[in-house]
Amino acid sequence: MTLKFLILFLSYLLGSFPSGFLYAKNLKGVDLRHVGSGSTGATNVLRNIGKWPALIVFILDVLKGFIAVKIAFFFLSENIFQVLAGLFAITGHIWPIWLKGKGGKAVATGLGMFVALSWKVGLASFGTFLIVITLTKIVSLSSLTAALLLPIYMLIYIKTFNHPFTIISFVVTFIVIWKHRSNINRLLQGTEPKISKNN
Repeated sequence: MTLKFLILFLSYLLGSFPSGFLYAKNLKGVDLRHVGSGSTGATNVLRNIGKWPALIVFILDVLKGFIAVKIAFFFLSENIFQVLAGLFAITGHIWPIWLKGKGGKAVATGLGMFVALSWKVGLASFGTFLIVITLTKIVSLSSLTAALLLPIYMLIYIKTFNHPFTIISFVVTFIVIWKHRSNINRLLQGTEPKISKNN
C-alpha cells in the first residue's frame, strides 16, 4: 500500500514539474502566468516565446504523463494504478504545487498518458490534433476535437465501457473541455486566435 501511495505522489510531482514556466523564465525572463492565456503549457509558450521552445515544452509535458504511467506499470502492473498515475500527473500539470496551482491545460500530459496506456489510441488522438490544426490553425479547436474523439478511440480499442482505460478517457475529455471554457466561448464568438506564420 505504501508503494502505491508513493507512486501516485511521485506521479503528481512529475506532472507538476513546471517545464513551460522554467523554460520561458530562464530563456526570456517571461512569467507565463502573466502573459497571454496565463497557462504554462506549450501553446502559451508558442505565442509568447517561439516555435522551438514550444516544441521542447510540448515534448517534456508529454513525457510527464508517459513516464508516470510507465512507472506505475513497471512497479504495480495494475490497470487501475496506471490510470491513477496518469491522472495524478495531469492533476500536477494543471495544479502544480510549485506555482501555487497555476499550470497548464493538460493536453500534452494527457497525450503522454494515453500513449503509455495504448499507443494506438494515443497516436489516433495526436493524428486528429494534427489534422484539425493543419486545416484550421486553431490550437484549442484541435485539442478539443482530439479530446472529444478520445473516448471513441478507446472504445474501439477496448470494446467495453467497463474498463479503467475507457472510464479515464471520458474523465480526461471532461477535464480538457472544462479547462478550455474560455476558448470555447471565443470559438463560438469567432474570436479565437489562430497560429500565425510568425509563431
